[in-house]
Amino acid sequence: MTRTAVILQHDPSIHLGNIRPVLEEHGYRLRIVDASTEDVSAIDPAEADLVVVLGGEMGAYQTDEFPFLEAEKQLLRARLDAERPTLGVCLGAQLMASALGRPVYRGDTMQIGYRRVEPTEAGESSPIRHFDGVPVVQWHGDTFELPEQATLLASSSDYSNEAFAIGDYALAVQFHPEVTDEMHETWVADGTNSFGTGELDELAIDPEALRRAREAYSARMQEASRAAFSEWLDGLPA
Repeated sequence: MTRTAVILQHDPSIHLGNIRPVLEEHGYRLRIVDASTEDVSAIDPAEADLVVVLGGEMGAYQTDEFPFLEAEKQLLRARLDAERPTLGVCLGAQLMASALGRPVYRGDTMQIGYRRVEPTEAGESSPIRHFDGVPVVQWHGDTFELPEQATLLASSSDYSNEAFAIGDYALAVQFHPEVTDEMHETWVADGTNSFGTGELDELAIDPEALRRAREAYSARMQEASRAAFSEWLDGLPA
């Protein structure tokens, strides 16, 4: 049976990554929507079998500068109210929280690199348990308050809200388990330049250290991502 998945993307370099083959193996036909240029408000929030909201460099609160974010929040609010399957990654998780009325704001630290997330007790019996002890890609400086109806699934040393679920139909992760080696290299390369004004340059983060961490941890993260998202898709309500 073919199912449809609408993918809200904000940057061509921040794409589905290793989630794409998992979706395709589960019979989803993918519709990639560039949220910054296409009319998100024209999407029927209940029509697709699954909506996935990916990451981006903007903040969920920057609706004046990026007005399409408000359309995404409205879509997410309607979709979550209808209890339709929804997945958010990084910015996507923050937009889900904002759509449910919770504040999203700058955090105290910028997380870039492979870091561990610790599953909560609820997380240990969820698909997020596959990331227990597995360093995952973090690349964010924003955070959010947990929606009232959400169950916290994971935290990290810097941020208490790293993953949450709502019932069996919504999952949000603030980290980036979808990042393939190729994606990571693109992000690292984009973060440095000959003028020393790239994001990694400004934060004094050694790109070679990130590459070494990728060599050490990426393979395990790829396996954990496949296991977690496969299990979550299998458990979605019919």
